[in-house]
Amino acid sequence: MWRNRKLLAILMVTTMLMAILVLAGCGDSTADSETPVEEPTEHTVTDMAGRTVTVPTEINKIANFGSVGVQNAFIELMGEGSKICHDMPARFTKNDNWKLQYEFAPQIKGAPLFEDANGEVLIEVVLENEPDVCFSMSKETIELLEENGLTTVYFEWNEVEDVKTAVTLMGEVLGKQDTAEDYIEYFDSKVAKARDLTKKLGEEDKKTVLYGSVTEFSQPHVIAEWWIPLAGGISVTDNERTEDKFTYTLEDILKWDPDVIVSTAEKQIEELETDSRFDNVTAVKNDEIYAIPTVAHVWGNRTVEQPLTVFWMMNKLYPELMTREDLSEEIQYFYAHFFKYEMSDEQIAEIIDGKK
Repeated sequence: MWRNRKLLAILMVTTMLMAILVLAGCGDSTADSETPVEEPTEHTVTDMAGRTVTVPTEINKIANFGSVGVQNAFIELMGEGSKICHDMPARFTKNDNWKLQYEFAPQIKGAPLFEDANGEVLIEVVLENEPDVCFSMSKETIELLEENGLTTVYFEWNEVEDVKTAVTLMGEVLGKQDTAEDYIEYFDSKVAKARDLTKKLGEEDKKTVLYGSVTEFSQPHVIAEWWIPLAGGISVTDNERTEDKFTYTLEDILKWDPDVIVSTAEKQIEELETDSRFDNVTAVKNDEIYAIPTVAHVWGNRTVEQPLTVFWMMNKLYPELMTREDLSEEIQYFYAHFFKYEMSDEQIAEIIDGKK
């Protein structure tokens, strides 16, 4: 009997000890599961020069240099325009063409200038303002910024498809990968829509277009040789060139006799209309001269707004294919969806008219 009681006591103590150990183990497991996982403070990206760049995960100040209009548009596309920490250089503010930049990113108006009137980087001002990340499309500028300890990402845009690589990179830097994927899907769908709308146009029905600084006899961007034909037009300067700038003569214009002229500057419209040398050009005779819109950037140049350029051009060439109402809806959707900015009817009308 005594032995049984002793065994029972030992058994009870052993059971209690095991229970205590189990509970202690559970307690440790719970504590471990509730320990917060630290978020990474930085991550790496591969920029468009093939460089591996370590960027902070939390970005509050963004600076860009050189092609400021292009890069602002990329940043604003990501919904991060409020983080740009400097004003546009003087070459962008000498007229009101870029006024909508101050709508998309109002804090930049009156903010410090990071470049002088000649495009030189004011490095002391940049360092005083401590941007978290810098963007540039100039490798020389990249070197200067990095020599001064600034995190800098290189962009470039040579081929049409580069816009997708650039948008993807911007999404990776700013942690906006979903937005980048959304835009790429949007871009492809709008290109497909444009092709579908113009697929029944015969070559004999297509209108000819001259785009550029017409009174200066130059076409400044080869990308126009993409958006004009996508809109159903025939670019008279399309000679399969790969270089951006293309110059021509008055005699060339008279020979091409374009149906439509799209100018890079509104002031050139009056020059074309009042210069008797252009009197016999079809576009001038029919009052088919327009100034390319500038919204976040110049639509005829490299910009994330390129699909809208295609539809704007299509509206000028074939309004039965792209009506004013349809174009208005495309413009309204784009800026509301990506830029988080609601365009007014007056703003949309100014963009569409392309001529004031």
